[in-house]
Amino acid sequence: MTIQDHIMGLVRRHHELEKEIAEALKHNSIDDLKIAELKRQKLQLKDEIERLQHGGADDSNSKAS
Repeated sequence: MTIQDHIMGLVRRHHELEKEIAEALKHNSIDDLKIAELKRQKLQLKDEIERLQHGGADDSNSKAS
C-alpha cells in the first residue's frame, strides 16, 4: 500500500464520519458524548491526512515532546 492509497482510505473514513455526525445530529436520541467522540476521530483523521500530505510521515516522535 502506498502513502497515497493510505491517504485516500483516510479521506474516505473522514467523509464517512462526516455523514455519521450529520445523521447523529438529526436525532435527539444520540448521546452528546458519542457525537463529541465522532468529531474527535474526524479531527484526528484530518490531522493525519495533512501530516501525510505534507511529507511529515517520519515526525511521529516529535509530538511526544
